[in-house]
Order: sequence, then C-alpha cells, then structure tokens
Amino acid sequence: MRALFLIICALLVMGQRDPILVPEVSQKEVQVRQGFTGTELLLFGAILDPRGRAAGEQYDIIVVLKGPSEPIRLREKERFAGIWVNAESSDFRSVPSFFAVASSRPITDIVDEKIAAIFEFGTRYIQLSPSGVIDPEEQQRFAAGLVDLKTRQELYKEEIGGVQISEQVLYQARISLPSNVSTGTYTAETFAISGGRVIASALAEVEVKKVGFERLVEDSAQNTSLLYGLLAVALSIAMGWAGGRFYDMI
Repeated sequence: MRALFLIICALLVMGQRDPILVPEVSQKEVQVRQGFTGTELLLFGAILDPRGRAAGEQYDIIVVLKGPSEPIRLREKERFAGIWVNAESSDFRSVPSFFAVASSRPITDIVDEKIAAIFEFGTRYIQLSPSGVIDPEEQQRFAAGLVDLKTRQELYKEEIGGVQISEQVLYQARISLPSNVSTGTYTAETFAISGGRVIASALAEVEVKKVGFERLVEDSAQNTSLLYGLLAVALSIAMGWAGGRFYDMI
C-alpha cells in the first residue's frame, strides 16, 4: 500500500517544477455523540521534488490545524467593593475555535518571525481580527489573554517536534482534539519549507459534527428556534409541576 502511495505521488509530480505535497488525514469525519471524550487525528503524507529525489533531508514540515472561526467578546473582570464585576471588553470578529501547530523542528529554527506571522506558525501569530477602535497595547493584552484562555481549555496548542519525517519522503503528525471542540469544517494545511521559505503547501479538511440526539437538539435550536424555545419552556413547567406533585405525595 505504501509503495502504491509513493508511485501515485511520483506520477503527480511529473512535469511539475516545484515540489508537491500530498496530504491525508486519518479521519475525514469526526462524530461527536454523548460521552465523546475527544479523539486524535493523524495527519500524514509525502513530499517529492520534480526529480523524484527523497525530500526528507532538504525540507521541514509544519502542519496548521484550524477550526471554524467565530466572533467573540472578551470581558475583563475587576474586583470592586469585594466582588468581581465586568470591566473593559474587546470584540474579535474572527477567532479560530481550535488552533494547533505541529512542526518537525522548533519554528524559530525553520523560518524567521515575518514568515511565521504571515502563515500563522504559532499561537502568538494567530490573526484574531479585532473590531472597533482600541489602543494597540490594550489590543495586544486582550489578544494574549484570549490565547491564554484557549490554551488552558486545550483548544490552542503547539506541538514542537510533533512532525516525524521518515525515509526522507513521508511525514506524519498527531494532533489531539479535546471533548469540548466546536463542530464545523476544520482545515489542515501542510507547509514544506526549505531555506526559510515556504516552497509548497496543501490543504485537507476534516468535518466535525454532532450525531444522534445531540444532532437533533442542535438542528432544532438552529432551524426551528421558536418551536424549540416553546418546547423547552413547556418541558421546564411540566417538570416543575411533576416535581411539586411528587413532593406533595410524600
């Protein structure tokens, strides 16, 4: 099977001037159901140059896995008169719900800071798209706080040395998805880098979706929100009435 995979790769690169990446993901679809505790994605593939020469010694590999983006309002808490209250806040238009980077070596040894910022090679380089007018220092502070929060929730991570290159051609990286991941389309972008330059990239997608009863609840909340709200209120009233009747009987 591996030999066939390499033959296909060789055929693909014939006639190509630049190296080509052929990425693959172990799971094209991740199903989230009751009791979901997370899963591990295996991102693998091969890189060959136009002459079919083994590429492992000449190239580094960086993999960036991103979840669907969402708007977020981040609020800062402040202690006032002995209690914690909301203080300043900042809005971000486009925040990845999940972000992970895996690399074959420390990223600072592979590219300079400018290239790392362009391609988001690290959590400090995530393009968060703040909205509104805010002081640059305040913006940086809120952005750092957001990244720290997501990191503690295991939704942002860096796996330095997490990419293994074998036989000078094949590469693989393992990235864990926690139980609290958001549903949607995840993009896994693989970059081949040589001499501090990105010389090839390729994209693969993973669909994370709820199934079973969880999917039914989510679809009802999104597609028939009025009916869903009425049913939720009715169910709450019914459960409260039944609870009261039960305690009256004992």
